[in-house]
Amino acid sequence: MEKIVWDDKYKIGVPLVDKAHSRLFRIMGKMLSLSTDTGIDPHTYKEGLKYLEGYTMTHFSEEESFMRSIRYANYGQHKRIHDNFRDKTLVSLKRDLDLSNYSPTSVQRFMSVMSNWLTEHIMKEDQAIVGKGPARKGNNLSSQIATISLAVNRYTTELFQIESKLTSSEYKGQNIGNAFYSYQCYDIEGDIRLRLLLGIEEPLILRGVNKIYGTQITQSDELPDGAVLKVFEQLFQDTGKLFLAAAQDKFGKDNLLTRDEFRTDFMKGYPCSLLFGTKIGSLVFCYRSWRNINKK
Repeated sequence: MEKIVWDDKYKIGVPLVDKAHSRLFRIMGKMLSLSTDTGIDPHTYKEGLKYLEGYTMTHFSEEESFMRSIRYANYGQHKRIHDNFRDKTLVSLKRDLDLSNYSPTSVQRFMSVMSNWLTEHIMKEDQAIVGKGPARKGNNLSSQIATISLAVNRYTTELFQIESKLTSSEYKGQNIGNAFYSYQCYDIEGDIRLRLLLGIEEPLILRGVNKIYGTQITQSDELPDGAVLKVFEQLFQDTGKLFLAAAQDKFGKDNLLTRDEFRTDFMKGYPCSLLFGTKIGSLVFCYRSWRNINKK
């Protein structure tokens, strides 16, 4: 990945905040440099990343205190973004590091997600604090593809016992072979509705069913009633956590879609449409959100 370097364009004009951001960039740059040395002991990475996490949390606290001191109107939303990063994004990233025993590759992936998140956060939410831009609305994570990719890989590893890799960040609705499709909707804080759309190739579905039921099914016509639903239900429960879903709709057989129904739904527009590949099949992950103006 490219070097992580502080630039004055990231300044928001608040010395306390700018100084912290500059230091965060320096820490991340140092960690990235260390990750190119394959002779580094994993413990060194672990301690360095622990320091980075601790300083990040200290910065969040100081920035939140500053926002309260100036009675910043969007303080609540801004703090929720901090909390989401701490409770969701960092948890996923640290799990990946633990599973890989802090390998140089996983450290680089951590730095990539961290720097991308911080850069975007500074240029949007932090600039908005001083009136240099509008605060982000809702829970739009379409720009946080690296974070979503990491989480989806974790869920597929747990459910299908196989790792996935993001093969396209701009899935266009193309066929992925013999597949099963489903959707689920959620309520998000702030009267936001979220809809997830998934497509999973048959070999992955069979693998998931065998994992859940302890079977050795090799053909889709051997699947027990409700087995496909069970696989989707598990994935929807996991992926909903990415968006801090307050509640999810009742899930049942009506949530399953045919290929044509999937295509029709997909054409309504999903700003985040990702295609993942595994050694045995593909998985499509799409989402869109909107404000529920009819909610009373």
